[in-house]
Amino acid sequence: MSLEKTIAFRYMRAKRQKNFISLITVISILGVGLGVAALIVVLAVLAGFESNLKEKFLGITAHVVIANINGGIRDWPEVVERIKTVPGVKSAEPFVYGQVLGTGPRGPSGMMIKGIDPELAAQDGQLSKVGLTARALDLLRDPTDLTDPPIILGRDLSSQLNVYLYDQLKVISPFGRVTPLGARAPLTSAYQVAGTFYSGVYEYDSNMAYMTLAEAQKLMGMDDEASTIEVMVEDIYQAGKIREDILDLMGPEDYWWGHDWMQRNVQLFAALKLEQTAMFVVLTLIIVVAAFNIISTLIMMVMEKTRDIAILKSMGATRQQIRRIFTIQGLTVGIIGTVGGLTTGLLLCLALKKYKFIELPMEIYMMDSLPVEVRLIHILLTVAVSLAISYLATIYPAKQAAGLDPVEALRYE
Repeated sequence: MSLEKTIAFRYMRAKRQKNFISLITVISILGVGLGVAALIVVLAVLAGFESNLKEKFLGITAHVVIANINGGIRDWPEVVERIKTVPGVKSAEPFVYGQVLGTGPRGPSGMMIKGIDPELAAQDGQLSKVGLTARALDLLRDPTDLTDPPIILGRDLSSQLNVYLYDQLKVISPFGRVTPLGARAPLTSAYQVAGTFYSGVYEYDSNMAYMTLAEAQKLMGMDDEASTIEVMVEDIYQAGKIREDILDLMGPEDYWWGHDWMQRNVQLFAALKLEQTAMFVVLTLIIVVAAFNIISTLIMMVMEKTRDIAILKSMGATRQQIRRIFTIQGLTVGIIGTVGGLTTGLLLCLALKKYKFIELPMEIYMMDSLPVEVRLIHILLTVAVSLAISYLATIYPAKQAAGLDPVEALRYE
């Protein structure tokens, strides 16, 4: 062990008459630890919120949506096959969207229908993420056991309409048959509930309903057209590039347009990133406050050890050695506080994740407990900032100690 480390650690272990300095040292360690622990926990919770929301939104919406500006897509089988040739595309499926009115025992309620190809949906597996059972998909593919065409409702929509498994539901569409006058008359059709789904996103669970592509086309008066082609990709963070590749493949931009999941949710995730940054800055101030305690401790240490410093310098110790003694002492306080805070923060994150003792209202936050996701980048960033602040706190006291004149210090000894 070097001379500087030996003296620095001896100063920290020595029993001093002025116990006030020891108290400030302990407060400094606790302050750094508290700041680090708070940063670890808060950043983990915010990261958990972000990941949870991404998982929920991507479980019920496509990574990339492609549509035609002129309206429905007639040649959608050919378009689907062309899109599948783009590198990074995992699947592509046609969908039909439309706003209709559902009528149940509790009265009418507006709802959004989504027509799907049952075979492709079963292969893709995306609908299983929203709790859609294999039995419900089987009824969509083969509705011979039902008296009416099958429909699958969001759990909250099912409750609003008061219709449940195998109940009948009347659906009114404004896009019915064309009258002799050229207008479209409303079309009323009866469906049988084949199941319900639950995504955890209230806007979807209270408004969305699935039916077969053919039934949705009939209900929306779209013949053999599809509203959109929804694409799932291998890497969700490459969705923007893949969208551009698909549009380049499809032809002139005047006819095709598309958007990806990041564009649809840009404001939400930008707000989450901003919140993470804001909380990081605010909680870093706790460490800064602890750093002032480190400065105070070292300044008082220099005042207390003036005679020792003078003797060391008269014996040949250089300014750099004196400076390193107090730098090591201050950094030791920062390291102990950082390690303690990191350990405490990770244990709290583990407890929050395992026991979920902080519950949240599902209808507001789309999750029933506080989400936690510890990311390595957050740990490294927190540790780096804590140690950097601790080091900066040692610069002034160490410089003052190194500049002490031994003659003046020992004049009255």
